[in-house]
Amino acid sequence: MDKTSTWSLAIHGGSGTMTRASIGEGLAFRAGLDAALVAGAAILADGGSALDAVEAAVCRLEDDPQFNAGRGAVFTAEGRNELDAAIMDGSARIAGAVAGLTRTKNPIGAARAVMEGSPHILLARDGADIFALEQGLEQVEPAYFRTEERWQALQSMKAAAARGEPLFDKNLKYGTVGAVARDSAGKLAAATSTGGLTGKRWGRIGDSPLVGAGTWADGAVAISATGSGEDFIRIGAAHEISARVRFLGETPQAAASTIVAELKALGGDGGLIFAGHDGSVGWAFNTPGMYRACTAASQKPVVAIFDDEG
Repeated sequence: MDKTSTWSLAIHGGSGTMTRASIGEGLAFRAGLDAALVAGAAILADGGSALDAVEAAVCRLEDDPQFNAGRGAVFTAEGRNELDAAIMDGSARIAGAVAGLTRTKNPIGAARAVMEGSPHILLARDGADIFALEQGLEQVEPAYFRTEERWQALQSMKAAAARGEPLFDKNLKYGTVGAVARDSAGKLAAATSTGGLTGKRWGRIGDSPLVGAGTWADGAVAISATGSGEDFIRIGAAHEISARVRFLGETPQAAASTIVAELKALGGDGGLIFAGHDGSVGWAFNTPGMYRACTAASQKPVVAIFDDEG
């Protein structure tokens, strides 16, 4: 996007093996991405903060059952929805995150409450649920998050396991949503939310709520990632991009592409979106597709899914 833009925004809805053969042109997904992009862009266009914009965009994606975050989250092996999220304000270098939420309608709001209403950065499971309730965040019955598609995905995984097939297949669609933004004051923010992996066990937590792995923002760049979370954690992907921008003088796009290539070399799949202090926004990914979109003050929106577009 045009680096002279006064504000810019990028969002994603997960990466993976989605193809035109499997989802056609993905019109419903594109509509969901566009709605989230509009929600965040409206705040930025009105002079609002990057932090408010990324929260609004992610909230919209959490409410859309097509994406693996909030309503529409995948199921654990025990048949539960356990939700993770993180948000980071790059201007103040502060962050908040939650893992294993079960009743908060919008986990990204709980992550922001941790950042602004507690002395901590990451709260997990029962403690995170209690904190969100105490903060007065909207609570729902666990059944709110359920969709039949996600339930059947768990049943298919269990059936495959019974046949002796691997429990986790890297040819999955990695369901995560995220947003990054630069506001007209030059401040950056990032937000990420996910239901994790279908069939996850033992309280597994991926990269999304881990600051520096799947989510990061500082004065140079904001990052939100999606993919094989354990691999993003291994390389500290989001922070590594910032380090390359700050210490090597690389552009955000060059740094992002380098880290995604390193991820691939280690056997990891996925992608990420970035917003730079220079006004640039974009993405890098090593999978056949990634649900993604971006816009800026002086640019028309771009909404894309497959690796041959956008």
